[in-house]
Amino acid sequence: MSVAACPAAAAAAPAPRPAAAASGATLQIAVPSVHCAGCIATVEHGLAGLEGVVAARVNLTLRRLAITARPGAQVEAAVLARLQALGHPGRVLDAATLGRAADPAGRALLLRLGVAGFGAMNVMLLSVAVWAGAEGVTRDFLHWVSALIALPAALFAAQPFFVNAWAALRVGRLVMDTPISLAILLSLAVSLYETALGGAHAYFDAAMSLTFFLLLGRVLDHRSRAAARSAAAELAALEVPRAELLGKGGACTVPVAELAVGDVVLVRPGMRVPTDGIIRSGATELDRSLLTGETAPVAAAAGQAVHAGEVNLTGRLEVRVTAAGADSTLRRIADLVREAEGARNRYVSLADRAARVYAPVVHLLALVSGLGWYWASGDARLSINIAVAVLIITCPCALGLAVPSVMVAASGALFRSGVLLKDGTALERLAGVDTVVLDKTGTLTEGAPVLADPEAVPAGALAVAGALGAGSAHPLARALAAAADAAALDLPRIEAVREVPGQGVEGRLDGQAVRLGRAQWVETGDAETTATWLRVGNAPPVGFRFADRPRPGLADMLEGLRGKRVMLLSGDAPVPVARLAARFGIDAAEAGLTPEDKADRVSSLRAAGARVLMLGDGMNDTAALAAADVSISPASGMDVARNAADIVLLTPDLSVVPRVIRLAGSARSRMLENFALAAAYNAVAIPLAVAGYATPLAAALAMSGSSICVSLNALRVRRGMNQGG
Repeated sequence: MSVAACPAAAAAAPAPRPAAAASGATLQIAVPSVHCAGCIATVEHGLAGLEGVVAARVNLTLRRLAITARPGAQVEAAVLARLQALGHPGRVLDAATLGRAADPAGRALLLRLGVAGFGAMNVMLLSVAVWAGAEGVTRDFLHWVSALIALPAALFAAQPFFVNAWAALRVGRLVMDTPISLAILLSLAVSLYETALGGAHAYFDAAMSLTFFLLLGRVLDHRSRAAARSAAAELAALEVPRAELLGKGGACTVPVAELAVGDVVLVRPGMRVPTDGIIRSGATELDRSLLTGETAPVAAAAGQAVHAGEVNLTGRLEVRVTAAGADSTLRRIADLVREAEGARNRYVSLADRAARVYAPVVHLLALVSGLGWYWASGDARLSINIAVAVLIITCPCALGLAVPSVMVAASGALFRSGVLLKDGTALERLAGVDTVVLDKTGTLTEGAPVLADPEAVPAGALAVAGALGAGSAHPLARALAAAADAAALDLPRIEAVREVPGQGVEGRLDGQAVRLGRAQWVETGDAETTATWLRVGNAPPVGFRFADRPRPGLADMLEGLRGKRVMLLSGDAPVPVARLAARFGIDAAEAGLTPEDKADRVSSLRAAGARVLMLGDGMNDTAALAAADVSISPASGMDVARNAADIVLLTPDLSVVPRVIRLAGSARSRMLENFALAAAYNAVAIPLAVAGYATPLAAALAMSGSSICVSLNALRVRRGMNQGG
């Protein structure tokens, strides 16, 4: 056994190591159930008086709680227990891993956009006087001032285009940024040359406008992509960062990365298992929904296997490590997600496909125009000016905005309908789906057990069960406590309440023993897994059966998906999966699937030529979500599922899904129309530029006009939420 990481494992006296928040650091906790200002107030006020907590702040966008603790205070366990009691259970995230998810590229783009906007406005103001007829010394002076503004502003702001163009040229390729970079650099160079010679025309205003419009499209595209942070990174942050390592001298807290095969770790009730292993001693019930999606707790005792990410509900466990770090189940799922994301990122967007054709054509036109004019006139200065004018007027402002403008309009329409679009290319991919793969628990259903028929249960039995369940972490016990609270029952006072790991809760009521738990424990022959039993003294046991309610709009969603292949893939038990499939007419349904199984099914469908949409909410769905062509997750799902998905449903109503698919078709149509508008603009502008009529004023008006037309056409996408496109 490895003992180097923990002094207590080698010494007689324990030497505990402080937790992450022990030195006043911030503890990051995922709280997926927070969804409104009321939830924020409940969590922040509920934690305000907790000993050792200095501050508690909730980020609603990220659904994340930041806890600042006093130096020396170990508050993690107390905070998690209080969150559970408040009805907003949380999971600790590794702050160091999350800290690596900053977005310096996004901030740099915004800075460059601001510089480009500043330069474009000021140069345009100076150009108005030139366009109005300023001549001679006045015109030259205005051109020189424009040069002083435009040269540093354009050279700084256009860096992203220059870098991408140079990287492509080094490997012998042409991309959309190649003609953009040439147009900006040549327009600045020719304008500076013309200004020095006292020429009548300078393109400083066109260069700055071009840079600004194209950077605007780049910023919009980057923001949509930045929202889709890597689910693999979020999975890494979800891993338990620390574990209690047992040794001869007791237990001490160590980073999970320091554990080795053969070590023994202590897992207390309510905590997540930090690594794969075998239970050495203890008995409990495990919540495996994180990995399998099954809501029913599973009994576990000595000799049975446990996996990283499972929640220990009731008993104290000692677990011998069998797989740590990169070999754990959680890490293997993260690797699956990473691999699937890499495969999906190879999708070529409409804009990129257009660039492959557009870039070489623009270069060829400019070259032919310059050579043709030089052959006809013998004037090198005139020929270069016309070649530059062709590059400027054909430079893809409209193409650069064709897709981002549609994404902005579509994002707004979706958000007003309770849908968050995270990846701009998702709508392009969604428009072509023909197969829909559905998870069950938490996606089609609410994911939490509720008492199936509270009216049929005797009120007295429900009150006793609610009193016993109020102090338990077991999901069925909590469901009984919630049902008793909803019925406004007066709960009896039960004494000597204690939780028996793996069995249930017991106590004494008016001198009689009362038990709430498994069928065998309360001595009844009915062992249905979705039921718990109450026995008061020697009275006959009373059974409580539970159900997982379907989400609102499920039937309407399935009706709206008619014509597409629909499949149900679940990690839940066969009986509830078959029952839900039969109730809603889903012909293809599989149960008991692991995360790897789900990802394999989705990959096989895609390999067979299907275009797959995946709906899922749990960690066991993340690999399948990343493997699908496009994916959707409800906002109530886990952080990792929401980050793996392209689209997040902010509303619980599933009937919005078919409307999102219709809008995707509309968005794709608007993108193609925008490309057609850009082509029509070039069909008119190119002959004018080749003929020598592309003055700076004409170029500015043409670029602005084409950009406005594309943007106005993009607004039509909003009608797609209610129509077929």
